[in-house]
Amino acid sequence: MAVVLVEHPKEGVALLRLNRPEVRNALNMAVRRELARLFRELGAAEEVRAIVITGDERAFAAGADLQEMAELGPIEAMRRGTHKLWQAIADCPKPVVAAVRGYAYGGGMELALHADLIIAGEGARFAQPEVKVGIVPGAGGTQRLVRAVGRYRAAWIAMLGEPVEARAAEAMGFVSKVVADEEVVAEALRVAERLAALPPLAVEQIKELLRHGPDAALPAALALEQRSLWLLFASEDQKEGMRAFLEKRTPVFRGR
Repeated sequence: MAVVLVEHPKEGVALLRLNRPEVRNALNMAVRRELARLFRELGAAEEVRAIVITGDERAFAAGADLQEMAELGPIEAMRRGTHKLWQAIADCPKPVVAAVRGYAYGGGMELALHADLIIAGEGARFAQPEVKVGIVPGAGGTQRLVRAVGRYRAAWIAMLGEPVEARAAEAMGFVSKVVADEEVVAEALRVAERLAALPPLAVEQIKELLRHGPDAALPAALALEQRSLWLLFASEDQKEGMRAFLEKRTPVFRGR
């Protein structure tokens, strides 16, 4: 049985479902490798313009599979190469929407933090509990989190390891929208469909600017923004978008 199921529920949208319900979608090496492969493939697929990733009604992903990790030594941990697998997700140029129900703990929360937008159910819970088993988050659970919510809220989450409810996560700023649990995937697909209808080159540039800009000094980040703007004037989509606006019609964007 596949550890990640792939569906195409709407034009331009790919839906990935983690499929290890017996362990609340814990991220073992098989899941990590499959996710990396799929994000590389979907990132390169012209027909895919947005990606939704989800779990099931009980868990988005309940963290790393500790059975694979409990007896690891440092060299073994390094040779697993999980950082390279995470990087494949981070490098995906397409917009990614995480649809979170139930537990998003440890690596599950880090997987959600790799998304561009997070839609959470009212019953969703987020946590970085690694401290409770003697380690630290290793896939952005400190660094992506501190950039999203600030040092003191990140310290509360990562140092105490306690879960955060969806509404609190939304108030902190690392959840985009909270909806009823049964509406999570449908809402994520609606958002992805809207993203897929927008000019892909512009969406990709915005994703890059939001990813890299905050780590640069403001003058450098503004220069990156200006260059992205100028570059897009070479695209057919820019001409189509502006002409359609002036002609009062719906634009058709082709990613060119």
